[in-house]
Amino acid sequence: MRKLVYYIGVSLDGYIAGPDAEFDFYPVSEQMAAWVNQRYPETVPTHIQKLVGLEGVPNQVFDTLVMGRGTYEAAGASVTSPYSHLRQYVVSRTLTVDEPTVQVETGDPIELVRRLKAEDTGMDIYLCGGGKLASSLLPEIDEIILKSYPVVAGTGIPVFSGPFRPTLFTPTRRESFDNGAQITWLTRA
Repeated sequence: MRKLVYYIGVSLDGYIAGPDAEFDFYPVSEQMAAWVNQRYPETVPTHIQKLVGLEGVPNQVFDTLVMGRGTYEAAGASVTSPYSHLRQYVVSRTLTVDEPTVQVETGDPIELVRRLKAEDTGMDIYLCGGGKLASSLLPEIDEIILKSYPVVAGTGIPVFSGPFRPTLFTPTRRESFDNGAQITWLTRA
C-alpha cells in the first residue's frame, strides 16, 4: 500500500514558513541541496528542476502530491502547475484553477488520501506542506521526513496547526549536513 509522507522543512521553533509563506531564511548548503536533489528530485518544483539540472530525472519516491491552497499559491506564484512531474491535488473549498494537471479537491482530504493509498500501483504520496492540512491528515500520515534547520523563525506557519492530538512517531534514521541541518525519518508508532 502507498504511504502518505509529510516531507517538510522546519525551524527550531516549529515553523515551516514565515508569516508571509517565506522560507528563504533556511540555511541551505550545496552539500544538503545535492543530497536532497539526488534522493528526492521530485520534491523540487518543475520550474526549479530546469534551473538545477534535474529536468527529466525520474521520480525516486513520490508520484503524487497533496497540498493545501496556501502551499499551492506560494509554490505556484509564477506557474500554475508547480509540480507538473507529479499528479497534483490541491485541497481547497474556494480555489479554482484553470490548469488540467492540477486537480482541486473540495471534499474531505482524508477521503482523498485513502482513495490515493488504495490505488493498486504507484509510488508514495508527498504531503507538501500546509500546517492546517497536515493536522487534518495526521491520522493518515505514515511517515514524516523532517528537515530541521538550525534557525529560529519567531512566528509563521506551524508544522501542524490543529487540535491537541498527541500522535507518536518513531525516529528510524537521521542524516546531518554541513549547514547544521538534519533530516530525520519518523514512522508512525
